[in-house]
Amino acid sequence: MPSALPDGEPVPADGALPASALAGAADRPLGFYLHVPYCATRCGYCDFNTYTATELRGTGGVLASRDNYADTLVDEVRLARKVLGDDPREVRTVFVGGGTPTLLAAGDLVRMLGAIRDEFGLAPDAEITTEANPESVDPAYLATLREGGFNRISFGMQSAKQHVLKILDRTHTPGRPEACVAEARAAGFDHVNLDLIYGTPGESDDDWRASLDAALGAGPDHVSAYALIVEEGTQLARRIRRGEVPMTDDDVHADRYLIAEETLAAAGFDWYEVSNWATSDAGRCLHNELYWRGADWWGAGPGAHSHVGGVRWWNVKHPGAYAGALAAGKSPGAGREVLTDEDRRVERILLELRLREGVPLSLLREAGLAAARRALSEGLLEEGPYEAGSAVLTLRGRLLADAVVRDLVD
Repeated sequence: MPSALPDGEPVPADGALPASALAGAADRPLGFYLHVPYCATRCGYCDFNTYTATELRGTGGVLASRDNYADTLVDEVRLARKVLGDDPREVRTVFVGGGTPTLLAAGDLVRMLGAIRDEFGLAPDAEITTEANPESVDPAYLATLREGGFNRISFGMQSAKQHVLKILDRTHTPGRPEACVAEARAAGFDHVNLDLIYGTPGESDDDWRASLDAALGAGPDHVSAYALIVEEGTQLARRIRRGEVPMTDDDVHADRYLIAEETLAAAGFDWYEVSNWATSDAGRCLHNELYWRGADWWGAGPGAHSHVGGVRWWNVKHPGAYAGALAAGKSPGAGREVLTDEDRRVERILLELRLREGVPLSLLREAGLAAARRALSEGLLEEGPYEAGSAVLTLRGRLLADAVVRDLVD
């Protein structure tokens, strides 16, 4: 969750949505994102809306405390019930992210999930995920989560090499994420993801291969691999500007992506989104697919973003301001926008092109169709899906996905 918030129109004090947003809601999937904004330390590359204890000291008082955070977030879940009214939908996915959600007691995460179950109900096959820092869980913690209804977990591994982790300011030790996978399996988790980052300054091709091999050896059924993005205002950006470490390189990123695809495919993983691979359809992250397909989700927590029926809104960033709004019986929303049909068309192209199923050619305008024909001739789109009416990226197209999508939108 990036720390910068967009501008927008005010959110009503009661959080009410336009009637148009709720029209036909029963036919759309609904998910919940629960943001936990706390971290033990700040990673040098991170631009997310997160806070360490030191950063919060004196800025939010008791309202910003992580000790009572679960109670505050439950208040927003109850607000969501009021705003969405008599919507009969059961919640299809819940994703707890951060920050480091597992800095909270396992019972707190279970209680937050319980509020969604009580207010909305969970679909029988609901996907319930939490992110976790490898150093902040143990077998007992994982067992409590599993018993409380969580069935998917995502560990931040990033790299198997100590010198790469040091550049990223990651505090876990190499080998610990792999051990966490075994502990999660023993606790009964159905699906386990490992997050990796490639292109860190000082990382070699062999380092990246070692990280992939270590991740695969642990036995997850899902791997996410992201190119390192150097965000302005981060510690890593300042170190690069001072010349302490080299800038990341797009050509290196492309090479590392090809290594990832080759290694993961050989191990039985199929890509289903540009940065995500799974061993089966069941292993895909359904919650993220809600985002990519423009479904409905409610984001609870400081700085969290939501989308329901073409209305997008975002909460105030600071945990103290967030808790204060809810304590006063008001929506914590900081701003919102009502998307036009054209906005939604463009967003569908931007997001769905990244998926293995691709984007329907029927969404493209004349210029976009011409761009799609060029992309096909240049080997950036697959021929079979194109003939069937969809734009699906080839491997080379995935390397140039941002450029392809710009052309299709234009």
